[in-house]
Amino acid sequence: MNSQQIKPEYHPFLSRPHHTIIVLSFPILLSLIAEPVTGLIDTGFVPQLGKTSLSALGVSTGVLSSVFWIFGFLGIGTQTEVSQTYGKGQISAAIKSVSLAITLGVIVSLFLILVLIPGASTISGLLGAEDAVLEQATHYIQIRLIGAPAVIITIVGFGALRGIQDMKTPLWIALIINITNVLLDYPFIFGWQFIPAMGVGGAALASVISQWIGAGWMIWKINQKLGFTRDFNLSDGINLIKIGRDLFIRTGLLTLFMLIETRVATQIGEEAGAAHQIIRQVWFFTALVLEAFATTAQSLIGYFYGAQHLDYAKQVATTTILWSIGTGIVLMLGMFATTQFVTNTFVPDDTVTVFLSAWIIASLSQPLNAIAFITDGIHWGTSDYSFLRNAMICATVIGVIGLLLIPVNHPEAF
Repeated sequence: MNSQQIKPEYHPFLSRPHHTIIVLSFPILLSLIAEPVTGLIDTGFVPQLGKTSLSALGVSTGVLSSVFWIFGFLGIGTQTEVSQTYGKGQISAAIKSVSLAITLGVIVSLFLILVLIPGASTISGLLGAEDAVLEQATHYIQIRLIGAPAVIITIVGFGALRGIQDMKTPLWIALIINITNVLLDYPFIFGWQFIPAMGVGGAALASVISQWIGAGWMIWKINQKLGFTRDFNLSDGINLIKIGRDLFIRTGLLTLFMLIETRVATQIGEEAGAAHQIIRQVWFFTALVLEAFATTAQSLIGYFYGAQHLDYAKQVATTTILWSIGTGIVLMLGMFATTQFVTNTFVPDDTVTVFLSAWIIASLSQPLNAIAFITDGIHWGTSDYSFLRNAMICATVIGVIGLLLIPVNHPEAF
């Protein structure tokens, strides 16, 4: 699909709703999976350098992932704005939104570089890094920050292209970024031919180069499909800043809840902490599947909402909710079916009893989890960020109270 306007009444969703949902969601799912899979491959190289390097990688990627996650609002806001203006037929407004978001992204990333490069050592130290771990983590962060503008440009670009319902281009760009990263990892980490061995710093440099290749391709594709303009004012970015405020609060509360959740599990005992870590990783991958439907819902609802066809937007909401809940049920059944495999493969013997009870609850929660994700996408599509913020505040308060009421020292706390 290109940036030329399609009249809402002729949109393929109306004639083939289920086919359209799958065609749009599948490339999103593949692009979402690409990064964590590459991260696993990335992590597979570094342990060969020793536990110090692996520990340093854990600290530094934790810092950078949190930072870039916070600025994900630029992609979400851009996707909604572009999808709504696209639905209105206001392509010039969509071009302005993308140009403004990328400009703000570059400004933000330059600020991050100025602050975090000299502060990398301090931040790593706050996360518990010391001595050689601190040195390597600092080195990794400082190199990776050179790619900060590229990362944020790509985040914005993904939102822009998905806003015009082009889901395939972000997939190809994500694949190129991650494949390039994997190909560069070995020679940069361990050395090859004229390339010196750079250890953890080499892993960082491989990421930076691949990110800039992806950002360059992203700029080219956006220029091809939409274009850029200088006809905007930075003051127009106040709307994106408001979106950032709401999503920052929402993301921050979610992160806080997960940290408290991890802390409580660890306090209960090593068995509970281990079980929690395994279930959390599985939950992360199931979340990617559900997020694909949410992103599709955001684009389509934004499009029809912008075109003022609320009846069509409601059809999108109904259809994506059904697909998401159905997928949640499949995930639940899949988790039940693989219980024995997961237990035998990943769970230590002394953790099995604690793990199984938590695994059952996590499995049963998948349909509810699906509803949470898809309603996020629906509200993103209608720009209702304040509702999502307030809902997260309520959910976090209730959840944290529940966690704090757990008697962690009780022998049957799990």
